[in-house]
Amino acid sequence: LEQVFIKDLSLVNVDLQTDATLQVDISDALSERDKVKFTVHTKSTLPNFKQNEFSVVRQHEEFIWLHDSFVENEEYAGYIIPPAPPRPDFDASREKLQKLGEGEGSMTKEEFTKMKQELEAEYLAIFKKTVAMHEVFLCRVAAHPVLRKDMNFHVFLEYNQDLSVRGKNKREKMEDFFKNVVKSADGVLVAGVKDVDDFFEHEKTFLLEYHNRVKDASSKSDRMIRSHKSKSPHCLIISTFFLKVSELFEKTRKIEARVAADEDLKLADLLKYYLRESQAAKDLLYRRGRALVDYENANKALDKARAKNKDVLQAETSQQVCCQKFEKISESAKQELIDFKTRRVAAFRKNLVELAELELKHAKVIFYYTWLSISDSIKSVSQPAVIGSPIGWRTIGPVSSGFGRCRPSF
Repeated sequence: LEQVFIKDLSLVNVDLQTDATLQVDISDALSERDKVKFTVHTKSTLPNFKQNEFSVVRQHEEFIWLHDSFVENEEYAGYIIPPAPPRPDFDASREKLQKLGEGEGSMTKEEFTKMKQELEAEYLAIFKKTVAMHEVFLCRVAAHPVLRKDMNFHVFLEYNQDLSVRGKNKREKMEDFFKNVVKSADGVLVAGVKDVDDFFEHEKTFLLEYHNRVKDASSKSDRMIRSHKSKSPHCLIISTFFLKVSELFEKTRKIEARVAADEDLKLADLLKYYLRESQAAKDLLYRRGRALVDYENANKALDKARAKNKDVLQAETSQQVCCQKFEKISESAKQELIDFKTRRVAAFRKNLVELAELELKHAKVIFYYTWLSISDSIKSVSQPAVIGSPIGWRTIGPVSSGFGRCRPSF
């Protein structure tokens, strides 16, 4: 049984609401083949909970159930629903480990051990990223002033038994597909309606452009990460042909993998998260646009009813319901979009600054190893020395091999 256990996963949250009355985190996680079990730890002083501190075990399908319950609830039509965490995908890493096991007889013990450690580190990095994205979802819900009060969220946090949530079958997936097609077609219709409020018209235009830009940046970041990862096997091949220089390429190969991991966690995950959240914001504007269209249609129907003096009361009631729904969504949506802007600016500033610092650190380490390798090759000196270069560096140690230092914070 293949198991990975993670303890004390901490996550920095840059949400606007930092209320200590409800704090949620994933304290432990266990991977068992196709399933990942997350231990959701909650601290709360709210009277709704029976205890002040408790933990439950949840699986990915239960996170999806919680997200879907928010999306399907009409009461939350005026709020940005936090995007659901992506499904854990360890198939590629497991396939590499399986192929490594099959080819064990064709390589030395040292080569096999080295490759196994690297593949296990890659698997662990993906696993930690998966746990972090599930924790981000819970933290966003817990920080939201309205969603945190949802009864399903309280059941998710407190009920210590299995929620009996199953994955969607083929029929349900097909229904979701057709719903998305209908929604896309309806979205084109709603997008063509000019909003009566300049604020929402501006936000709709901006979010469309922002979503497309983030989508493009996310695609390009994936290509950049693949480029960094592709350097690893090339460096490994070159290292076999050189003596002293081979040590440099071996260390550079590991650093490039760390650079790719840092960029994946600090940049790619950030872009993917805001790709999904900007879609959630677009959905909010779509719901408001749909409510506006319904309201305008109700006004037209009321005018016709009054002109014909027929079903006036029914038309007035329908017009009032549409008006109340439109005003309710508009009231909460404006603050949601303002909060979304402040939150994303803080998140991008924090992650990009940290990524720049990490890449600068990696570049210094590569420079150090390069200088040391050239020095050793020329002088044939095997013992390491303290750097005393013209720019006044001190001794620079290698970057820690752990991935825990690079946690995304949205």
